[in-house]
Amino acid sequence: MYKNILVNALVNLGDVILTTSALDLIKKNFPETKITMLVKPVVKDALTDNPVVDDVIVFDYAEKENSFSAMRKMISEIRHRNFDLSISFDRKLRPALLTFMAGIKKRVGPSKVFDDNKSRVTLLYTDVVEISHDLNKTLQAETYQEIVRKFFNIEGHGEPHFPKKISPVAEKLFENFSADKLKIALCVKGTFPLKTYPKEYFAEIVKKLREKYSAEFFIVGAPSDREYADEVIAEIGGDVKNFCGETSLTDLAEIFRRSDLFITVDTGATHIAAATKIKMVVMYGCTSPDRWHPINKNSIVLTSRENCCPCSVKAEECPSYPKSNCLYNVKPSKVIEAAEKLLAGDLNEQKSI
Repeated sequence: MYKNILVNALVNLGDVILTTSALDLIKKNFPETKITMLVKPVVKDALTDNPVVDDVIVFDYAEKENSFSAMRKMISEIRHRNFDLSISFDRKLRPALLTFMAGIKKRVGPSKVFDDNKSRVTLLYTDVVEISHDLNKTLQAETYQEIVRKFFNIEGHGEPHFPKKISPVAEKLFENFSADKLKIALCVKGTFPLKTYPKEYFAEIVKKLREKYSAEFFIVGAPSDREYADEVIAEIGGDVKNFCGETSLTDLAEIFRRSDLFITVDTGATHIAAATKIKMVVMYGCTSPDRWHPINKNSIVLTSRENCCPCSVKAEECPSYPKSNCLYNVKPSKVIEAAEKLLAGDLNEQKSI
């Protein structure tokens, strides 16, 4: 049995969190196995002290640069650690080359993972796991787990994991909140425009919820989201705190644990929140909730299920631009209805509308 595994996941935050469900499956079946993850610097916080990750190697490189010195240094480090197996969750050329040149004897990767396109990268694997299901109709976490199930010949399902740490930042940010009011978090900006729910819709949602509940609202996100969040706050009419750029990933997780509800677009924070089991409403635009919905029974996902979705076009190429149907047909009334249902505790299992 393999005792020292390197997992390649040079992908974005949401995907990295979802891959931990596959690591959970490995740990359940082989608890003595040491798992090290090779990741980008921006996601390190999500894996340090993660219960299913034993060690982390951070690979800091520029995506479009061919840095021979960085590659050589990383090959040396990987070789020094004597891994007996590498598993690819990204099917990228760079980590495939690293593990090949470092001499890891068993190198496993999927036939497909993000799209149906064939890739010569698989030539660098010793074992290619055939993924036969429809990616867009299958939860992405299940795709990662299928790689593990087929290679190890095991069964079952895993859950994503996120580290739980004491957060002085979360403590400080919540100092001025009233103890007797609901705490409602918002994430208002996606990684690209066709994920970003309309500002005026967010404004209507907050105004309507304020009419019914005694609640305080705040926006979370990356530093680059701060200016846009201010625009949403102006649309709402103020009195919403802007925490964008003020938290680490583990701070953000602690904020969710202290909150009563999270209303969000489809983004990495969605999967951090899901791991905390917070009550949450998620609005999907051009992406498929069948593939990317949060693994959290306390969530409701909303989508208009347009015939053209999922898609990967630029916003200005969308036939219904600038008011894309996939976003504008998910009406605020649906979000408000879902929020009220969650706050009333009227949800036994995860549902899509």
